Amino acid sequence: MPNPPDICATEVPLLYEVGGESRFDAVVALTASERLRARRGRPLAGERAGRQLPDEEKLMRADYAYVNNRSLEDLDTYVAGVVADLRRRRDSGLT
Repeated sequence: MPNPPDICATEVPLLYEVGGESRFDAVVALTASERLRARRGRPLAGERAGRQLPDEEKLMRADYAYVNNRSLEDLDTYVAGVVADLRRRRDSGLT
């Protein structure tokens, strides 16, 4: 690809369960409480939820982890920090 993007985000619900984390330079795990997920209209899919690792384990294994129980502005600030760090890693050859 002549002009690859700086950063590519891919949502993979069963990333760790299928061993897919090795295909990525970094893993960002986001979660929220069950109550907030339901209120936001994003409850876990019933069948898939039984195959997923607990959120706590995913957060521990991820390079970046965030519990999204706050405002959208807080999430935006977190994501901006992750993007800046990923660019620093790339520029210093750490990825």
